[in-house]
Amino acid sequence: KDESPGNKSNKINCETTVNISTNSPSKQNSPQKTVSIVEVPKKDPDDKNCDKSNCSRVASLLSRQCGLGNSWPITLIGTLFILVLLWALLYTLLEMEVTPGGNLFNLLVLILVAFCVGKIVALAKLPPLLGMLIAGIILRTIGFFKITGVYPAIVIKLREIALTVILIKAGLGLDAPALLKLSLVVLRLALFPCLAEAVAAAVLSHYLFDYPYLWGLLLGFMLSAVSPAVVVPTLLSLKERGYGENKGISTLVIAASSLDDIVAISIFGVFLGMIFSKGDLTQQLLQGPLEMVIGLSFGVTWGLIASFIPHRDDKYVIVKRSVMIGAGGLCAVLGSELIHYSGAGPLACIVASFIACLSWKLQGWSNTHNPVSDVFAKIWLILQPMLFGLIGAEIDLTILQLDTVGLGLIVIIGALVVRVATCCLVILGGNLNWKEIIFVNLAWLPKATVQAALGPEALDQIRQQKNPDENDEVRAAQLLTLAVISILLTAPIGSIGISISGPTLLSNEPFKYFLPLNSQYLCSLIHIYINKLKCMTILSLTSVID
Repeated sequence: KDESPGNKSNKINCETTVNISTNSPSKQNSPQKTVSIVEVPKKDPDDKNCDKSNCSRVASLLSRQCGLGNSWPITLIGTLFILVLLWALLYTLLEMEVTPGGNLFNLLVLILVAFCVGKIVALAKLPPLLGMLIAGIILRTIGFFKITGVYPAIVIKLREIALTVILIKAGLGLDAPALLKLSLVVLRLALFPCLAEAVAAAVLSHYLFDYPYLWGLLLGFMLSAVSPAVVVPTLLSLKERGYGENKGISTLVIAASSLDDIVAISIFGVFLGMIFSKGDLTQQLLQGPLEMVIGLSFGVTWGLIASFIPHRDDKYVIVKRSVMIGAGGLCAVLGSELIHYSGAGPLACIVASFIACLSWKLQGWSNTHNPVSDVFAKIWLILQPMLFGLIGAEIDLTILQLDTVGLGLIVIIGALVVRVATCCLVILGGNLNWKEIIFVNLAWLPKATVQAALGPEALDQIRQQKNPDENDEVRAAQLLTLAVISILLTAPIGSIGISISGPTLLSNEPFKYFLPLNSQYLCSLIHIYINKLKCMTILSLTSVID
């Protein structure tokens, strides 16, 4: 304590000195050392500047990441590190299954190679799914991809999951206002060409492959679906540049393609259930209508439930709505197989996602703001290489019969000719000229996503049977082969044809806006007429009083 008289604050002096002395004779005359308990020994100024410069140099290198730019070699090295890390983690859990020759190792390599080849093919402005499909075919043909044990059943379930995502995307992608606005044209374009192609394929397969008509119609509706994965990105690219916007061709084709897929998938499921139903003829005939009733009932009910649960103001509304639609759709697809009404599941999945999406739009979302649709789009990016890689891995070129390929090409091309002719008849008489009609037919050709999802369905059903019919097994394998051939034939032709012919066949004139008869405009008209009626009434009453 500082006790000096002039200090009134009684401050505490923390500076304490310690006298250190030694009794050694040799050091008795040496000066005493004073050490401060609080004072920190000072460093040499040169050492301090050196440490600061080293720290600043290290911090600068870390902040600039050693001057490395975000180039493709850095991205590739980072991806390889992550893959090696994930493989090491799987090895600690599963050991031999993820080593070369293991079933899981073969499956993971197939998916990875399919993804990489798809990226390479995309650089050539072609659909990535072509590269994924070819990668699967090559890995199967060279004998690399072979799985045993429980993995064939796992592959079947993975394809069912991919099919569910496709169905949900189709339901969420339906634009109700566009369907109402172009209702007649969209309905004609979606229904008649699809039905005509399916019937033509059924007739041709009956005479060329000796198929029963049920199997022929199953093949026809599998082939008749248009691929949104090929059509939509190319049309949106043309739409951004203004081609065809004066007549709304992009909107017309995209809306009709979604409805076309729903019709084809739903009827395919009905015929699949009729073929593999166990019972007499009466039960087989009732199978289709029962599946439609079950699918519609469950779809509408679950769609309404998903529109109320969760609440729109919920903090995690996007995640919960995605889980509701995804888990509900997957339960519908897998559960319908358990109760032997397999055609009800896909229909229920589409209807539920459509009803829920329509309700969400009424609650504040819109076509441009639908986060659930964005979630399933990202999930599809993961499932796409798996689906097309696995479907390609079902084709072994060493045992592929050439007569199946030749007759299959006749069926596919013949059915496409009937589809084109029907499409021209449907569009004729509208406001499209002959160039735009040709473009719509080109956009109506590509097959890909739906064929990859539906192609193995019959074969998967047969593999789950204990004593399958040999003829049915041959037909199911041929269905899968024709699905792959249709993708390889039509996807590149449709994609290249749309991209090249779009600027030539379509005009990029600005859209001619007309005064829309929307609800606000109608309300204003009603308000004007009510005021006029009021004025007339007042005038008439005034004349009567006078």
